[in-house]
Amino acid sequence: MELKIMKSNDIYIIDVNGEMDLYNSYKLKDLVIKMLDKKVNKFIINLNNVEYIDSSGIGALIFICSTLKKSNLHLYISNIRGSVKKVIELTKLTGYLPLAGTVQDALELLKKV
Repeated sequence: MELKIMKSNDIYIIDVNGEMDLYNSYKLKDLVIKMLDKKVNKFIINLNNVEYIDSSGIGALIFICSTLKKSNLHLYISNIRGSVKKVIELTKLTGYLPLAGTVQDALELLKKV
């Protein structure tokens, strides 16, 4: 899994490429924790290039979401599609995870907060 960070004003976009599984989901959690240390408070996690996610990947997303909610910070997860979308729907997390259709949708939502 590769992670790339882009910035749009005060919003940080994390592009995730590859599989989110037991062997690499910790990378995303570690990155977000490091960004919290740098006082980042608006995040977008772009899953456009994620083809596979397992329970560890779902756990990482829940961890990040709950950590940011506890600190009253802002997050959107965008571009969920294919098997990743099916897993999130099957686990009934669509109501818990802050989802946006595209990165642009997420940017517009975060500009309002």
